[in-house]
Amino acid sequence: MASVTLASSSNLGFRPLSSFRSRSSKSPLLKSGNLRSFVRSYFSLSQNRLISSSDPVFKPRGTSFSSSLSLKRLNSSTSSLSNRLFHFRASASSAAVAPASEPWQGAALKPLMASIATGVIIWFIPVPSGVTRNAWQLLAIFLATIVGIITQPLPLGAVALMGLGTAVLTKTLTFAAAFSAFGDPIPWLIALAFFFARGFIKTGLGNRVAYQFVSLFGSSSLGLGYSLVFSEALLAPAIPSVSARAGGIFLPLVKSLCVACGSNAGDGTENKLGSWLMLTCFQTSVISSSMFLTAMAANPLSANLTFNTIQQTIGWTDWAVAAIVPGLVSLIVVPLLLYFIYPPTVKSSPDAPKLAREKLEKMGSMTKNEIIMTVTLLLTVGLWIFGGVLNVDAVTAAILGLSVLLITGVVTWKECLSEAVAWDTLTWFAALIAMAGYLNKYGLISWFSETVVKFVGGLGLSWQFSFGILVLLYFYSHYFFASGAAHIGAMFTAFLSVASALGTPPLFGAMVLSFLSNLMGGLTHYGIGSAPIFYGANYVPLGKWWGYGFVISVVNIVIWLGVGGFWWKVIGLW
Repeated sequence: MASVTLASSSNLGFRPLSSFRSRSSKSPLLKSGNLRSFVRSYFSLSQNRLISSSDPVFKPRGTSFSSSLSLKRLNSSTSSLSNRLFHFRASASSAAVAPASEPWQGAALKPLMASIATGVIIWFIPVPSGVTRNAWQLLAIFLATIVGIITQPLPLGAVALMGLGTAVLTKTLTFAAAFSAFGDPIPWLIALAFFFARGFIKTGLGNRVAYQFVSLFGSSSLGLGYSLVFSEALLAPAIPSVSARAGGIFLPLVKSLCVACGSNAGDGTENKLGSWLMLTCFQTSVISSSMFLTAMAANPLSANLTFNTIQQTIGWTDWAVAAIVPGLVSLIVVPLLLYFIYPPTVKSSPDAPKLAREKLEKMGSMTKNEIIMTVTLLLTVGLWIFGGVLNVDAVTAAILGLSVLLITGVVTWKECLSEAVAWDTLTWFAALIAMAGYLNKYGLISWFSETVVKFVGGLGLSWQFSFGILVLLYFYSHYFFASGAAHIGAMFTAFLSVASALGTPPLFGAMVLSFLSNLMGGLTHYGIGSAPIFYGANYVPLGKWWGYGFVISVVNIVIWLGVGGFWWKVIGLW
């Protein structure tokens, strides 16, 4: 019988287990030990089957086989093992490489369809008489964009950019017209306010001021809120830009207070304090803007249009005297109402003032960056107050302040670029300003005003009821505007003219429309300069922002026409 010498296993087609381990080290099956267990069990089964009393096929190296059949069986077994190992490795490799299905990263489809459907339906409605085709198409795109902003199939900036793209694609607007509002100072002032807030918080100055507030008023959330509300109202007559006042000074302070009290955006602690405080400070900023002629940039426009329409002058003192009583009532009632219908979960914190004082002691004296931030803030606020005398507008003052922060390294440009909310807000707010502005230029707003006043004038009502209807239409048409100044410019003269013609005391009508031109900014997150700033802090969901905005609008109208009406009767306004 032929005899052969048993060589090493590699000569028979085997590979050492270490070879599989090294070449397949990335396989999760080898890492888990499954393949190693399989190989060992397979070797064991093979040996048990091959090494038997009737057919001894395995002997130590250097011994002889006495049968060629045994060699064939061994070759067959090793070949089978190699094939099985190859198949097993291939399966393991394919399992490891097979990609998992990725979640959908695109738009939310149902909200997207709702937005598109809104635009398509309005687009194909017959154009009313007196309205141009371009104006009607732009209205369809504008309302579709508004629905998209409410339902949010994509981030707000993306929705607004798609709206502008649609306007350009359909030749409703030229590219220059669609993107014209990116040169408007208000969106840039809002973005700059976010950069200021970054420096205010980064340096620790925000926490220092916040702890000072908490140490004085922090035993209750309500006391803390009122301290901010009346602080902002005291600054209102000196700072004529609500965007600068709310964004440059109070948003950083409010955010610092929220963080100091353990209420952060995005981690489930928003309702501890932040949601109520953000909404309260925003809603009261529109009230304080209505109380003084110099508290909002568009207020002098109302006064100017009043003179052009009825040849009567509204002076600073006239405005303040008429607004002071209903304004103070609103500043007291609105925070308290929100405290009950949208309450913070942390209402009382008797230990907070003590803890705040301890934090202030740990912080020690002001750092160099805090001092630079303080000086820069005072410089910017000073320019906001006296900018009219120095011929420096609010956005120029803000750019100057930011330049100081960049030069000194208090804020870096990389940090400004990382402020995603600022750039997103700049995009969607500028887009809405552009579309709303061209709705006015295309004549749609004037057509709407004329239609409304003709309808109200034909009802044959007393001047009180007629004026009440005009007030409601003027107020709630602000859903179509992204700027108080644009709304005033488009509708103020027409509504005041018709109100006067229907018997409303002219100066009374002018002042009421002027006050409401500020209060209506609280309806949406884009209606006034402070809205996108406070909404952009991400403490209040969009649905609640609009819902509570409507509730507060009703309360303000009742206060200003009820309490205010009685006060105006006392001072002889009507």
